[in-house]
Amino acid sequence: MIKIEAHTLEHAYAQAAAHLECSVTELEIEIVQHPKKGLFRFFQKKAIIVATCKRKVSSESRSLELLEGFGSFSRPNIVESKEKSVSESGWDDTQSTYEGLHMEALEEIKRDINMLFATLCFKIDPIAVTVYDDQTLLVEINGEDAALLIGKEGYRYKALSYMIFNWINAKYRLQLRLEIAEFLKNQEEAIGRYLESVYESIDSDGRAQTKVLDGVLVQIALRELRARYPQKYVAIRSTRDGAKFIVINDYYEH
Repeated sequence: MIKIEAHTLEHAYAQAAAHLECSVTELEIEIVQHPKKGLFRFFQKKAIIVATCKRKVSSESRSLELLEGFGSFSRPNIVESKEKSVSESGWDDTQSTYEGLHMEALEEIKRDINMLFATLCFKIDPIAVTVYDDQTLLVEINGEDAALLIGKEGYRYKALSYMIFNWINAKYRLQLRLEIAEFLKNQEEAIGRYLESVYESIDSDGRAQTKVLDGVLVQIALRELRARYPQKYVAIRSTRDGAKFIVINDYYEH
């Protein structure tokens, strides 16, 4: 996969085909930005595309396959670590054992995830991996091309989040908070503003239904609504065409 900038889409396609050593008809193309002529050379915009050759396995595909494979790694035996710390030391130093495991996981994940993303064509900063809370790691991806890892309506974000979570949860039994170019922060702020009106409906009528929510928004809204109304039935529903929304009711109504 490569990113190409050119004055026209046609030139961008041609450059992509040349770089990937295939014909234009064999390209899979995502248009990141359409070209704009501007006025008197002001406010001009170049065409920006991300392209892959259909008949070749791109470095991104290989990397994502490798990431999926991380989920098969063995898990650390936390129970055995706890028993060992009690029997050998004479007191329960489980907390320090857990902290040691988390710090070890932190360094391993930081090393492995940076090694993995180094094989991609995107220009990103070194990936930061820090502790978000007792059970969650925060993985932050920033840099010139970081936004390209989000994708239209967050489809790449969702795929990366799913695969990275499966890896660290299977091996380290930890949760994941993935932040790419403040995408998650912006989504949480947007859904927070929208939910204010939903809260009003629930508080006055006892029930409510959200609008159709795209991508990661439905998961953020579900988390917020369940935290605010633990005594209520809060669940995701689907329309006939697969769109997602959330219903909030009293349990006795179901």
